[in-house]
Amino acid sequence: MAIGPVEYVIIGFPGNQFKGEIIPALADLVDGGTVRILDLVFVMKDIEGNITTAEYEDLPGMDDLDGDADGLFNEDDLLIAAERLEPNSSGLLIVWEDTWATPLAVAIRGAGGVIVAGERIPHEIVEAAFEGLSAAG
Repeated sequence: MAIGPVEYVIIGFPGNQFKGEIIPALADLVDGGTVRILDLVFVMKDIEGNITTAEYEDLPGMDDLDGDADGLFNEDDLLIAAERLEPNSSGLLIVWEDTWATPLAVAIRGAGGVIVAGERIPHEIVEAAFEGLSAAG
């Protein structure tokens, strides 16, 4: 089966302020074929640091989101993600396939190529770099 690059993100919500506004935007990416959700779990950490989780199917509003969301995260993954969260915050853990890149990934593998390195560049760094270019030009 051809599969595109797979990545994960942990989206933090300080003060446990997740209200679900990102779900329609995520659903648009899924519906448009840009990404395929492979797993999605919500992790909450209370003020004392106690951790609870909610699976994809138990979250309100997620019925609008198609995907395979099915058990890729194990208990250790959830604990590691929770360690990154401050007390009284929550996080949405998502594993998705970048389906838009599947043809390129297949071509790279077919040519004997391998990804040697890669990293997501934080928005703030990109924004600062473009501001620096504008100021210099």
